[in-house]
Amino acid sequence: MNQKTYEQAELATGDAVCVRCGAVAEGAAPTWTCTIVDGARHHLCDTCTRACLRTIESHLDPVAAR
Repeated sequence: MNQKTYEQAELATGDAVCVRCGAVAEGAAPTWTCTIVDGARHHLCDTCTRACLRTIESHLDPVAAR
């Protein structure tokens, strides 16, 4: 399989690429989620964000959520 990695895709086009499904956001994507995992930025499209919502919520700091 000859696919670009997330970092290569972001550098080549400047567009965000969903790390789960590979969808590409052209320009600003206000409904997408951006997370930092081990110092690397990861984007999730709105569909994948909804599918992963419970996992995302489980990683939130409970003190910051108050």
